Formats: sequence, structure tokens, C-alpha cells
Amino acid sequence: MGFLNNDIWNGKLFNGAYIAASGHTQPVMEPAVGMPLMQVGMATAADVTATTAIAAAAQKEWAATPPRDRSAILTKAAAIFQQNFDELALYIARETGGLLPKGQHEVKEAALICNIAAGMPLQEQGIVLPSTPGRTSIARRIPHGVVGVISPFNFPLILSIRAVAPALAVGNAVVVKPDPRTPVTGGFMIAKVFEEAGLPAGLLCVLPGGAEAGEALVVDPLVPMIQFTGSVGAGRRVGALAGEHLKKVSLELGGNSSLIILDDADLELAAKNAAWGAYFHQGQICMATNRIIVHESLAEGLKAQMVGRALHYPVGNGATEEVVLGPMIDENQAKRIESMVNDSVAAGAVLEAGGVREGRFYKPTVLSNVQPGMRVFDEEPFGPVANLITFSTDEEAIELANNQQGSLAAGIISNSIGRAMAIGAQLKSGMIHINDQTINDECVNPFGGPGVAGNGGSVGPAADWENYTQWQWITIKDTPTAYPF
Repeated sequence: MGFLNNDIWNGKLFNGAYIAASGHTQPVMEPAVGMPLMQVGMATAADVTATTAIAAAAQKEWAATPPRDRSAILTKAAAIFQQNFDELALYIARETGGLLPKGQHEVKEAALICNIAAGMPLQEQGIVLPSTPGRTSIARRIPHGVVGVISPFNFPLILSIRAVAPALAVGNAVVVKPDPRTPVTGGFMIAKVFEEAGLPAGLLCVLPGGAEAGEALVVDPLVPMIQFTGSVGAGRRVGALAGEHLKKVSLELGGNSSLIILDDADLELAAKNAAWGAYFHQGQICMATNRIIVHESLAEGLKAQMVGRALHYPVGNGATEEVVLGPMIDENQAKRIESMVNDSVAAGAVLEAGGVREGRFYKPTVLSNVQPGMRVFDEEPFGPVANLITFSTDEEAIELANNQQGSLAAGIISNSIGRAMAIGAQLKSGMIHINDQTINDECVNPFGGPGVAGNGGSVGPAADWENYTQWQWITIKDTPTAYPF
């Protein structure tokens, strides 16, 4: 038997030990073949309450653990990811419906994130402040206690571990609620790695579940901080609940990311960028290229290039076949994309290629004449749909890209760096890529965006100290002051 063993967590939750869920169980389907991989236990609100108490109790000793010891566990976790690379990558591809290289990418990045987090306990954790003579004034970073992490199905290992690792590194316990469609990749796999690395029991708990479990985690009084990655609608709900209960909250959502192709761009390179941004992992990426905003002089040429690619990209089981696109995560997601495309065509968009659903699979699709007011323009598709939108002036391109309330990423393709930079400076996006498409992350960059994309640079090393710790001010005097009262 390999490193992973579905028998251990089949129908279970994890609170330092594998326990039966008090709620029901449901199958975890392998999207490409439509067969169950395992049964997942669905956590209830009562399960959340019991688990956060265990995590809070374990956290006190963990916060007092020497920094080198915490660092060593994270370093060992990174090594375990690497040692089991092939097995973990294949499982990720199977559970998420992704290509095998996508699974390999997730494991590689998970190891890197653990190694980056391993450095945090050994960094400076406070500052000396100016004060009056005879008094020492310092501010130090201290952990929150228990951090709740709610992660999605699309890149579940990366989108869980990027919160789990830094939160543990600075002394918190963590309760993860992965999407129940990807509970192993988003939760149990991480728990297994850290268990093997020597993390004490109770510090990392995994509670797959639906809205009931998610809301219970957000409002739990023992969980002062929530990191959420997911849809705009669910993010609004999490943000509202967190605010009502005075929680610190990190929201990484989505919005519609745009790729602007200027009139001086190399057409073939622009098409390669557009296709990668629109079709990678079937478009199920929060920073996917949802709007391809192309200058009218290049529009027909780009359309021909995109249609040629879409018609020839093979679709199938990315874990076992040489394909470009795998399945959607489930049939409901595929039906949603089908509905969005059909509604947009009815509103005047032109279907140039694709538009075909076969169960969980949706053919790579090209739509032209896409306009504001159409669903594929206004909503985040989260599917393999290349939406072609034309413009005549740079100002019009900026207006189209900024239509709505912000995005995670934007790309600009141009031979004029200065012109592209000037456009980028006016875009409401958290990440701007000149001569690149919108899907980029190097694990060391601030990651996030404004408006519907979330609450700014909410994840990444630049934000981790701010997210997973809070300031505490301490003053020290040799003797008490004789106040005149």
C-alpha cells in the first residue's frame, strides 16, 4: 500500500484521530470516469464545535514550542511531499479531474510553500518602539489561536496549504473545511503529510462539509480568523458573518480577469496566451482569462487562431491520457457552463467553436461578439470558454476590463512596454502581467485583488504575518510609576 490510504479516512473526519462524522456520508466521484473514489464524512455544526475545542487546547502548547522545532516540522513536511511526489500527483489528477502535470504542479508548489513557511518561525517577530526614558516599549506578533480555512475544489492542495503552512508556522492551530468533492487533496492528504512530519495531534483538523459546517466554522467563538477561497457569492456570506462576529477574515474570490491584446501584438503569441489562460484546467481557475479583449484590427485573425485550437484540443481523462482538457469537477458545473453559453448566444454572442457538453466534459468553446450584459461577460464562467470582445481605443479596452468591480489578474500583450504599463496602471486588478496571460503565481508574491476579487493581497508571504498573527504591545518599567492619584 502506498502513502495514501482511503480506507483510513473513508467516511471520517480528522481531529488528530479519524472519527465518524455525526452527519451523513456521500461519495467522492472521480470526474473523468464517474466512479466513486471513497465516501466522505460530512461534518455538522456539532462536529465543528467539538473539533475547534480540541484545536484550541492543542494550540496553547504549540505556540510555546521552540521556533526551530516548528520550523523543522514544516521542512520535513516539504520533504514528504517530494518523497511521495508521483503518488500524490496522480491522486490529485484523479480527484480534481485535472491533467497529470496539473497534479504535479500542485505537489511541487505545496513543498515550496512548506519550505517558505519553515522560515517564518526564525524571522524577527517584533519591533522596539520609541518611548520615555526608563520604559522599554515593544510590539510583537502573536498567533490568533485557531485559524479556520475554507478551500475550494479547483486547486485544493495549493489553496489549502498556502494558509495551513504559514498559520501553523507562526503558532496557530488550523481547522480546514475542504470542498467535499476534493476532501483528500484539500484536506486529508495535508493531514497525512503533517502527521508523518511529527505535528502534534489536534493542531491540524479536517472537516469536509457543506454550508452548515462552513457557517459553523465562521461563527465559532474559538476561531478568531477565517481564510476563505471560493466564489464571490459564498465570499460575501463569509465576509458578512465574519464581520458580524468581529472576526479577522481573508477573502480570495475571483471576478472576471481580462487579457488585453493591443494592435501591435504578435498574433500567434497572443493566441497562445489567450488559449492557455482560457482553457488551462478547463477554465476552473480564479484568475482564468475570462475576457479576451482584442483590438478590432486583430479580431478576425485571433478568432481564426482560437477556433483552430479549440477544434483540435483533445478532451478526456487527464490522469491517464494525453489530452489538453479534462472534465469539469461535476455534471452540475458542466450544466452551468452550458446554460451560460446558451443564454449568451441567445443574447447575441456568436458560437464559433465548441458549446457541446458530454456529461462532465465540456468542449473548449469560442464565443465572439461578446458584450456587457451577457452572462459570459458579467459572470465568472469557471469553464473552458474563450470570450472574444473587440475594442478600438485603449480607453475602451480599459473600460471593458474594468467593467464590474475588480479582478484578481489582468494581462496585456503588446510590443510597446510603455503603452502596456500605462494601461495596466489603470486596471482594477490585484495582479498585472505584461506580455503574459492572467494565470500566474510564484508562491512568493502577494496574491489577491480588489472589489469582487476579495479584500486585497489576502494571501502570500507578504501577507502571511499580517493574516495569521496580531500585534501585541508590551511596555516594561523597572519600577511602577508613582501616579498622582
